[in-house]
Amino acid sequence: MALLALTPQPRDILSALQAELGKVILGKPEVIRDLLTALIGGGHILMEDVPGVGKTTLAKALARAFDAEFKRVQFTPDLLPSDILGSSVYSPRDGTFTFKPGPIFANILLADEINRASPRTQSSLLEAMSERQASIEGTTHPLPAPFLVIATQNPIEFHGTYPLPEAQLDRFSMRINLGYPDKEREVDVLFSQFHHHPLDDVHRVVDAASILAVQEAVRAVRVERGIARYLVALADASRSHASVKMGCSPRGTLILFRMAQARAFLDGRDHAVPEDVKAVAVPTLAHRLALDTKAKYSGVQKEDVVRELLDTVPVGD
Repeated sequence: MALLALTPQPRDILSALQAELGKVILGKPEVIRDLLTALIGGGHILMEDVPGVGKTTLAKALARAFDAEFKRVQFTPDLLPSDILGSSVYSPRDGTFTFKPGPIFANILLADEINRASPRTQSSLLEAMSERQASIEGTTHPLPAPFLVIATQNPIEFHGTYPLPEAQLDRFSMRINLGYPDKEREVDVLFSQFHHHPLDDVHRVVDAASILAVQEAVRAVRVERGIARYLVALADASRSHASVKMGCSPRGTLILFRMAQARAFLDGRDHAVPEDVKAVAVPTLAHRLALDTKAKYSGVQKEDVVRELLDTVPVGD
């Protein structure tokens, strides 16, 4: 399949991306929808799950379907901020320094096993993820547009890892879990790799300019004031929940707003409805909450807290 026409319709772009990603992640349409929601909403995504369920494969599939610059960084304890951001290289020939950009200067950055790097190295992504720029040696460099960080981590393994701090988690628009496939889909996975890897079948179907056009169209999705009040009410309720030590930040509220716009657009509407907010609330809000000690050791899950808020906070008018 070749790249779409120079001026493709936004919905054609999304359909093409969904079809290509569906070649490698079988039976997980909602995961693909969440990934595309974050992409067209201008956000970043954290994929948290056990090894071997396809986190890295999904990120690589998006990079292959997306005709843009892709960089992958394997996060390790000895990784330095300069290994991500770049640094100035001295030339003994003429005594000058030349800036050598790091892998962060890409349209898609895959931060593989992000929690294996030190907090100092993790923090090198903060400015880039929130401001689309990187300050290096006193100089601010703009990042390519669009810019998407896809990070992966294993929530089970703790040896040699550094939990992501709240400030880092708050930069991710969504945290998604792929989960295990059902038994029949897992059989399909076996046969899909019988002769070659499905990644080899993924084609480039869109370019950076097309994604920017879709992101601009998403910003035009209408959100009535009543919908905005509803999502603010959800965020506010999280701050006073009995099990929560730290609730959703104003940045989280804004991201929930953007993700609701993106989900409405993905569903073919030019306006958001309460169901859009509900569809993205769990992957958008849960990772922003910090449970108090009693709730944490009582087995309370952040996702369950958000679902409770969805059940108890009225939509209003």
